[in-house]
Amino acid sequence: MNLKAIVRNVGYALLVSALFMLLSVLVSVAGGNDSALAALLISFVITFIFGAFPFIFVRKGPPISLKDGYMIIFLSWLLSFVFGMLPYLLWGGPFTVVNAWFESVSGFTTTGATILDNIEALPKSLLFWRSATHFIGGLGVVVFLLLIIPSSSPVRLRLTNMELSSLSREGYSTRANRTVYIFTSVYLGLNLLAFLSYLIAGMSPFDAINHAFSVCATGGFSTRNLSIGDFHSVGINFITMVFMLLSSIHFALIYTVVVTRSLSALNNPVLKYYLATLALAIIVVAGSLKSSGVNATWPSAFMDSSFQVICFATTSGFAICDNSLWPLFPCLILMFIGIQCGMAGSTSGGVKADRVLLLIKTLFRQVRQSVHPSSVKEIRWGKHTLRDEEVYPHVLYLAVYMFFVLISVLVCLLVGGDNESALAGTVASLGNVGPAFGDLGTYSTYNAQPSAAKIVFTLDMFLGRLEIYPVLAVFAIVFGRKRK
Repeated sequence: MNLKAIVRNVGYALLVSALFMLLSVLVSVAGGNDSALAALLISFVITFIFGAFPFIFVRKGPPISLKDGYMIIFLSWLLSFVFGMLPYLLWGGPFTVVNAWFESVSGFTTTGATILDNIEALPKSLLFWRSATHFIGGLGVVVFLLLIIPSSSPVRLRLTNMELSSLSREGYSTRANRTVYIFTSVYLGLNLLAFLSYLIAGMSPFDAINHAFSVCATGGFSTRNLSIGDFHSVGINFITMVFMLLSSIHFALIYTVVVTRSLSALNNPVLKYYLATLALAIIVVAGSLKSSGVNATWPSAFMDSSFQVICFATTSGFAICDNSLWPLFPCLILMFIGIQCGMAGSTSGGVKADRVLLLIKTLFRQVRQSVHPSSVKEIRWGKHTLRDEEVYPHVLYLAVYMFFVLISVLVCLLVGGDNESALAGTVASLGNVGPAFGDLGTYSTYNAQPSAAKIVFTLDMFLGRLEIYPVLAVFAIVFGRKRK
């Protein structure tokens, strides 16, 4: 294993976090040196030293191998979590070690779950740091690293292919080096448009930048205790829904539409399926809310339904209503949507609509073959046909995903969690959704959960953000070396 290359590249990731800590320090100074100034300044110095250390004392090594790449991805995320919790720990307040770890992991993985019962009690600079972790995690710690590495470096090519799953590249052909810039340009463009839209809708510049960071990362951290609902603005509700939806669509489709000025790229089977499931879920949930008396009018029922369905589908933890008051049926719809979530190649989490559609197509093919054994049935994916070896990893991923749901629920129950919170918290954490329902609903927090359950939920967030396989690969590498 090329330890020098691993250390140097992980150093890049830490420097990215240090940069945003420095920006948070500037926010504190601009606000009159608020109470988080010392915590953020010390955190910046520590993170910068550890990030810059490899470039001073570690020489460049040979090109990275496949194993090195997995270790770089794993450690870049893990150490970002560790150093990202420093501002919370040093500031104090409700941030115990476990709570600081939870908030940091939730931020970087763009889960949006929080332990804060009173968000507005935090100084503005610390609120900015929370939102900044969403911004970093939305694009990806490793993608920031790739932007720094020279385009001619073989390190960049290998890491690009490993960080972006095969699903996110499906049906979209471009060089790996260019892919990084395409994803980055769309992400930054969405952030800028969201910021300007929120400003026009009446948000303050501080609220606008924080919510832009959060909505485009499909995270959910807000500057208000009542999230988007605190603004009491239909316009802000619609802006949030639009950017949540855009951020959950394959960025390559958005890029192609903008560059070609043609909507033909939207004739995509996954996009059609994704939008159809959203529309159906919104109608069913709205009907349930109106019939059960939760909402008195159809317009309010459709507003609450549309906002929360899109939130769960895009894995954004915003809220305009308290879904803990909802009946069980619409909550189950939200849970399914929170497992499937958005499209690959976006900032949303979950198993991705691509894999669910692929499972449905595989199931239909299997049924047809059972009826007509001699026939040859192929799986069509857009304009080309998928081979069995291309389908197998993604169908297997669904099984592995559900296995981790089962294990996490059992562990949460063993450490003292209640039945509903164990299931809801696991599904919301592994899917990077954030808020769930019941005691972990949209206006609730994870603060009352047992510390051990919080640790389990953060592990789920990590697994969900890296899509499980890279984490399993690292464990295989480590334990494989020990056996030798």
